[in-house]
Amino acid sequence: MSIGAEVPRDRAKRLLTGRGRFVDDIQLPRMLHLAFVRSPYAHARIEAIDTAGAISMPGVIAVYTAKELEDAVSSWRPEHKLFPTMAAPEQHALAKETARWQGEAVAAVVAESRAQAEDAAEHVAVTWHELPAVTDAKAALATDAAVLHDDMTTNLAFSTEIVTGDVALAFRDAAHVVEEHFRFNRHSGVSLEPRGIIAEFEPGENRLTVHQSHQTPHQQQDLYARLLALPEHKVRVICPDVGGAFGLKHHLMADELVACVAARLLCRPVKYIADRLESFLSDIHCRDHEVHARMAFSAAGKILGIEVDDLFNAGAYGQYPRTSIAEGNQITRLTGAPYGHEHYRAGLRMAFLNKSILGHIRSVGHPIACAVAERLLDMGAADFGLDPIEVRRMNYLSDDDFPRTSAGGVEFESLSFNGCLDKALQMIDVPGFRETQTALGQQGIYRGIGIATFVELTAIGPEYYGEGGQHISAQETCLLRLEGSGTVRCYTGVTDQGQGIDTGIQQVVAGVMGLPLADVEVISGDSALCPVGGGSWGSRGAALGGEAALGAARTLRGNILNIAASLLQKEPNDLSIEQGVVIDAASGSRHMAVSEIGRIGHFQPYTIPDGVSADLTVVERYGSRDRMFLAGNGLQIAVVEVDVDSGIVTPLRHLVVHDCGRILNPLLVREQVRGGVVQGIGAALYEELRYDEDGHLMTGSFADYLVPMAGEMPDIEVAHLETPTKTSELGAKGAGEAGTAGAVGAVLNAVNDAIAPFKASIAETPITPPRLLRALGKI
Repeated sequence: MSIGAEVPRDRAKRLLTGRGRFVDDIQLPRMLHLAFVRSPYAHARIEAIDTAGAISMPGVIAVYTAKELEDAVSSWRPEHKLFPTMAAPEQHALAKETARWQGEAVAAVVAESRAQAEDAAEHVAVTWHELPAVTDAKAALATDAAVLHDDMTTNLAFSTEIVTGDVALAFRDAAHVVEEHFRFNRHSGVSLEPRGIIAEFEPGENRLTVHQSHQTPHQQQDLYARLLALPEHKVRVICPDVGGAFGLKHHLMADELVACVAARLLCRPVKYIADRLESFLSDIHCRDHEVHARMAFSAAGKILGIEVDDLFNAGAYGQYPRTSIAEGNQITRLTGAPYGHEHYRAGLRMAFLNKSILGHIRSVGHPIACAVAERLLDMGAADFGLDPIEVRRMNYLSDDDFPRTSAGGVEFESLSFNGCLDKALQMIDVPGFRETQTALGQQGIYRGIGIATFVELTAIGPEYYGEGGQHISAQETCLLRLEGSGTVRCYTGVTDQGQGIDTGIQQVVAGVMGLPLADVEVISGDSALCPVGGGSWGSRGAALGGEAALGAARTLRGNILNIAASLLQKEPNDLSIEQGVVIDAASGSRHMAVSEIGRIGHFQPYTIPDGVSADLTVVERYGSRDRMFLAGNGLQIAVVEVDVDSGIVTPLRHLVVHDCGRILNPLLVREQVRGGVVQGIGAALYEELRYDEDGHLMTGSFADYLVPMAGEMPDIEVAHLETPTKTSELGAKGAGEAGTAGAVGAVLNAVNDAIAPFKASIAETPITPPRLLRALGKI
């Protein structure tokens, strides 16, 4: 199958028939189990820990506190040299002296079974001195606020400002200004498979082997080696089948690190699987931003300037190794990015709070940047009495006006805002919807339509983390090996957590080399087998992993044809490969199978003339040197119905038009986008990690934390444009986060459109029934 064909995921049947191999399926001899004692308080001094009651329990092998681990594992600080003023307090595998969020681990129990470990954990006696909890970012920055970290005098972790043009002049000359205060509440990625790890240490070889539900095996190899003072080549990280990740699983997690330390200390395998309550308490969270923004318009409806102030928090610490700055940074860089305005100011402030750590979850910052600008545009259109579609069209950056740098300082190579809008309007009859909307409104049925245009930053270049000082590979590598059987083994640094990138790379290799898809085997997720790569995050698999595979496949194909030409006494250019057979390029006549080339190359290399390039193992590395990101774009339209008596919002229809450059597999990209839309609708309507004023998590189970179910979701229609990037031969951009990027803004605008007859508006997500009823003045 060639590039662009619709091919189901290679591993789908195996997973659907229950033959997947996830971390919790792995059983090792003499394996122990880990459970944690977690802080019941958001902020408390640890005055004493008595482990005697636990260590005497049946099956218990060891109990650890920060004191016992002090010499076994290093602490860390989430620093980034591009943000030198960002505070980076020291972190430990187990809380030392002070617990700073409810759920932070303070002790670890290792036992023969998970049940025994959990029972013993209840017998660890901790003496606490509760401290004032800081749970609101604005309050955290007040001069009289309790300060979380002893080595700081304030809770301000970082602040910065971007200024382009003369914003004051733009607002002074404006014919109209719209302004709104937005609140985007905290949620998480909620993967179907919780976090999990098995660590095994072999003392004779001084070797640590880790099986982990994760996205970035080489990153984890580096982190574990450095923090445990092991040679890097003595650490192997294997990521087996992973049941969803969404950014949850590409960080260092302290509790998972403890499993590695315990395995080394005890010289026995140690397993830890987070239960769902632990997941809600201790997983990486996202969003939790308050954004005040305003937009200035000319009398004709042209955007003159945008001003944005983002206040958010990192939780109790910065996330390691990527830091917690990215969401705020993307908001300040991307708000209003699709539109041609010259005057822009965006400021951000990041505070420390007594909550779980905030990090990178699918579509980092993009949903907020999109929703803020798109809501302001709709507000401006309503005030002007203009069609919101036409206001967008008159303000879009022209599709032929690239490359250019946005007002937020982001380089855009090739985008298609007008093309996406034109395509979307072919998919939905907006005038017809307006007629139906009016007729239904007279019957007390309130429907709304919302549009959101977005930019998706994908495939980050190596400079961001390289200059930042992090050991995070933003390049990608592919190793191809032709076996004697004619099968090609493809080893890639990209990992697959359900998105199907293994199949996409398989298609690239098979298509370039002229092989049946079944003759290409993709191996990923193993730091010992696979070449160094970044894994999967930031919509990078096709753009970077696919490009590396393309280069490797071309080289290996060339070597195969060189060998064939030397044996057939022909020129390589006179030959080609189709369906695993070397053929005459002109006539199509068959000469020899690729398997024969493999057999000769491995077992009879002496028959190949000297000087022929005959290497059957090739390596290709790819990473762009001249860009920070590849930008894709798209547009989403949401149709909803609002019950103004109950406050319930029902999504009825959702459209996406998406441009991610050249598409490797349209089927898999559509499903990626649909999945992202569902997560975006979840953030817009349902999902919220809600804390009380004392920092206690109030939504710590699926009884309280609502996720979208299949029966509640609308039809999600996806269409594509293809504007290939010219920075690579494959032309692919990233696609994995587009669905999430625009969904919140589209739903927010649709709900506001539905309640417009009541002169009501809402600017907080998720749009829960109580919030909507308050906006309507009914409670």
